[in-house]
Amino acid sequence: MAGLTKSDIGGFLARQGILVAFALFIIGFTLANARFLAPDNVMGVVRSSAILGVIALGVTFVVISGNLDLSVGSMMSFSTIVVLDLHDKIGPALAIPAMFAMTLCLGAFIGFLVGYLRLNSLIVTLGMLSAIHGLTLTYSGGKNMDIADKEGTWFGVFGQGELLGIPVPILLFVLLASLFGLVLSKTPYGRKVYAVGGNGTAATFSGIRRARIVFACYIISSFCVATAGLIQASRSLGSQNTVGQGLELEVLAAVILGGASLLGGSGTIFKTVIGVLILGFIQNGLLLVGLQFYVQFVVTWVIIILAVWLDVAAKRGKLWSTIA
Repeated sequence: MAGLTKSDIGGFLARQGILVAFALFIIGFTLANARFLAPDNVMGVVRSSAILGVIALGVTFVVISGNLDLSVGSMMSFSTIVVLDLHDKIGPALAIPAMFAMTLCLGAFIGFLVGYLRLNSLIVTLGMLSAIHGLTLTYSGGKNMDIADKEGTWFGVFGQGELLGIPVPILLFVLLASLFGLVLSKTPYGRKVYAVGGNGTAATFSGIRRARIVFACYIISSFCVATAGLIQASRSLGSQNTVGQGLELEVLAAVILGGASLLGGSGTIFKTVIGVLILGFIQNGLLLVGLQFYVQFVVTWVIIILAVWLDVAAKRGKLWSTIA
């Protein structure tokens, strides 16, 4: 067997470097604090990562299609505030579908702008981030929301309940991950998403309706955001009107960590789940070793830069360019 060359090592690190780094983090955190891999801590990390994970599932579709969605944080704030407000006005049985309908309308609007009008997804979703934030503040009157009768409602089951000893947020995350994983890998629609992200022009000439595919990706993303908003509202039965602020960067980091390319055409739901867990365990490990929560922001930024670097390196087959 021939020996490994620098090119082989560089290519491996470009493709799997983040997993190697994650393994080193796990070893380091375990040595620093024996509780890190305790079953209750692991379950707690997965449960706390469920909201981020559910949103990341939808954003995976958007990124694979060659677009971005930076509005998901503000959109989750909106969906959380809306369902809490409507809970006391019309009851949870009507509040939940009403919130989903309103959130899907926002996703449809973004999908129309990006898919049918062919506007730049970065500009559109960055603008919608501010617009939806303003809509949320207007809707709530600048106030936070709380359910009046927290003891007499079944609404808490989505964020606090358990089934067979497993927290409901984890079950929802796993269920949606399994469903969307099948959609991406086993259905004609999933293959069209990859085709549009890989080469939109070629996909159009081959008969794929690019606008319709992109539009549907944003609908899926907004559905996942609404689900995450439901979990968030149900967890505490109350919320600040900025609860999702900044979440879009963490979601994007998780998706890219999972191997989805910012250039589109690559990525899987399974790897997105891995990316979500990587972020969750790293943030938990930092807290267990005694670092303050705000250090997580710095680490997340470093992880995003590292992930983008590895993504570009995987495309060119080496970790750095020889061109100055």
